[in-house]
Amino acid sequence: MPKPGHARGVQIDIDPRNVGLRFPTEVNLIGDSRDTLAALLPLLKPKADNLWREKIEKGQKDWHADEEARSHVKGDLINPQLVFWELNERLPDKTILTGDAGTPTNWFARNIQMRRGMKSSLSGSLATMGSAVPYAIAAKFAYPDRVVIACAGDGAMQMNGNAELLTVKKYWKTWSDPRLVILVLNNSDLNQVTWEMRIESGNPKYEASQDLPVFNYAQYGDSLGLNGIRVERPEDIGPAWDRALASDCPVIFDAVVDPNIAQLPPHITLEQAHNLFSAMLKGDPDEGGVIKESIKGVLAGLLPHREH
Repeated sequence: MPKPGHARGVQIDIDPRNVGLRFPTEVNLIGDSRDTLAALLPLLKPKADNLWREKIEKGQKDWHADEEARSHVKGDLINPQLVFWELNERLPDKTILTGDAGTPTNWFARNIQMRRGMKSSLSGSLATMGSAVPYAIAAKFAYPDRVVIACAGDGAMQMNGNAELLTVKKYWKTWSDPRLVILVLNNSDLNQVTWEMRIESGNPKYEASQDLPVFNYAQYGDSLGLNGIRVERPEDIGPAWDRALASDCPVIFDAVVDPNIAQLPPHITLEQAHNLFSAMLKGDPDEGGVIKESIKGVLAGLLPHREH
């Protein structure tokens, strides 16, 4: 939010208790946003100056180019961003996507371009781990004729997602379209917290709490009679998505990804850089990979149209 006094605020809200809650607003309009905006439209005067809009459009285009470049940076294992970039190119119309709290939802937000008619759901307020798979199952019960894709981390799968697959096994044949894809970012690390420790507090990864047991999610899916697809090479991601989206039963898409590829923010603050450097000095177990992949990610954002 801008600082108070730096922008004038108008708020439309159906609940009067919410007005001015996040920012001091000058005009508060209580009502349904669609009806309120429809009533306001005849009162607006079109602007001939499009500089602000053109700036926003250019910024969005540049951001998309940066993300495309970063998604193709090669790591020691698969770049997790590439998994979502390749999915975005193949999303069927009216797809429903769900996300866990953690790196899958972050990559989802940066790379998936939602189209009209699609739906998405995640635990936005509580940031609850383990939401992706049960949300996806609920979506299939509500919309059995639509493709549903759950974007889960391996930590969430080991917490409750693997057990939820028993529910999928029990009910999937009742769905008119059987396509439910459970994407698992398999990096054997509670990766979101690992990176928060480095960036927010300057602490190295603490292996005792962050490392996860090695597990083959595709193999487990196969054992349940579902379709397990395991991907370990970048060149196999696109074909694997084609197979998953053409499957005649639910799919466990097991993507073995590099935990050392950071989700770089658009602007890195001095404090964030200092914290990361401090974490490395304290003896992070993945120091070499973290430094190497971070440098490549920064360069990809600076030079988005070159090969890396």
